[in-house]
Amino acid sequence: APSARHRTTHRRTAISMAASMALGMSTRMSLRAPARASASSARRVARPTAIVARIDRSVERDAASMSSPVSSGGFVPTPVSSSKRSSFVVRASPDGEAAKKAGEENEESGSNIRQLLGIRGGEQTTDIWKIRLQLTKPVTWVPLIWGVLCGAAASGHFTWTFENVGKSMLCMFMSGPLLTGYTQTINDWYDREIDAINEPNRPIPSGAISEFDVQVQMYALLLGGWAAAWTLDQWCEHDWPVVTVLVLFGSWVSYIYSAPPLKLKQEGWRGNYALGASYIALPWWAGQAVFGELSLDVMVLTVLYSIAGLGIAIVNDFKSIEGDRQCGLMSLPVAFGVEKAKWICVGSIDATQLAVAGYLRTIGEVGYSNALLALIFPQIFFQFKFFLPDPVKNDVKYQASAQPFLVFGLLTTGLAWGHHINAIGA
Repeated sequence: APSARHRTTHRRTAISMAASMALGMSTRMSLRAPARASASSARRVARPTAIVARIDRSVERDAASMSSPVSSGGFVPTPVSSSKRSSFVVRASPDGEAAKKAGEENEESGSNIRQLLGIRGGEQTTDIWKIRLQLTKPVTWVPLIWGVLCGAAASGHFTWTFENVGKSMLCMFMSGPLLTGYTQTINDWYDREIDAINEPNRPIPSGAISEFDVQVQMYALLLGGWAAAWTLDQWCEHDWPVVTVLVLFGSWVSYIYSAPPLKLKQEGWRGNYALGASYIALPWWAGQAVFGELSLDVMVLTVLYSIAGLGIAIVNDFKSIEGDRQCGLMSLPVAFGVEKAKWICVGSIDATQLAVAGYLRTIGEVGYSNALLALIFPQIFFQFKFFLPDPVKNDVKYQASAQPFLVFGLLTTGLAWGHHINAIGA
C-alpha cells in the first residue's frame, strides 16, 4: 500500500493535472469565442500574440512540473503534448501575420506617395519619370495654384464660364507644375552638396538621375512656363504682356535664390522673404492680371502678406540646420538658433494675418475680417501643439495641420478684396 507521503504526492499531482486540463479547456474556449462572436467583437483578435505567449509559458510550466519523478516507485504522469501548445499558435498566428503584412503594405504605400510628392522619407526608385516628378516636389505646387485662385477672386471679374476656367487652369499649370517645378529642380541642383548631408537619398546626390537629365528638365520647365505666360497674354488681349513680365521676374528670383553668386538663400532674411513673396504675391498677381487689373494697393497688400510667407519659408529651414551650418548657409535657425528662430517664424505668420484682418475691417469688410480671424486661431493652436515644442521633428506635421487654414485665409482675403472692388464700382 502506498505510504501517506505517496498518497499526498499523488493527490497534488492529480490536482495539478486537473488545473492544467482546466487551463487548456478555458484557453481553447476563449480562443474559439471570437470566431463565434459578431463583427463588433473583432477587436479581441488583436491580442492573440500576447495570449499565446502567456498560455504557452503556463502550459510549459505545468508540463515541466508533472514530468519530474515525485519519488522512487511513484508514478510519472504523462507530459502535456507539445501539439496542444502548438494548436494555440496555429489558430492565432494568421491574424498576427496578416496584421504585420498589412502594416508593411501600408508603410510601403506611404513611402511611394512620399516619393512622388517629393516629401522626406520616400522610397528610392529607378523609374526616370517618377524621379523627374520627385524633383519638382508636387507638394509645393499647392500654395501657388491656390495663389492664382486668390488673385482671380480678388479681381472681382471672375465668372464661371468655359473660357475663364480654361484661363485659370492654364495659369495654375504655369504657376505650379511648370515654374514651381523649375524652381524646385534648380534648387535641388545647386543644393546637391547640402542634400548629400541632410537628405542623401534625394535623386541628385544619390545618383538616381544624371546631370544631363537634370539640365534638360530645368530648361524644359522654364521654357514651358514662359510659353504659357505668353499664351495667357495673347488670350487675354493684354496691350502690355503683364503675365510674361511677372513670369520673367519670378524666374529670375528663383535663379538668384538658389544659384551663386547671389544665392539669396544664404542670407537669411532676404532669402526667406524672396521665397515667401514668390509663393504668395507672384501667383496672386498673375491670377488677378488674367481676370482684371493689378492696382498698387493690392500689390502692397500682397507684399505685406508675404511676410507670412517668410514664416513659412523659415519652417522649411529647420530640417536642414546641420547641412546649412556645414556649408556656411546662414538660414535663420542657424543664425539665431532654434529657440529664437521658431518664435520669429510663428510671430511673422500670426502678426501678418492679424494685421490683414484689421485692415479688412477698416475698409468695411467686417464679415471677411471675422472669417479670417476664425482661420488664424487654429494655426496658433497647432503652433503650440506641434511646432513650438519641436520644430525640427514636427515641421511636416505642423505644416500639414496649419497650412490649410493659412491658404483659406488667403482666399478669404482675395474674396474680400474682390467684394470691395465691386462695391466701389457699384
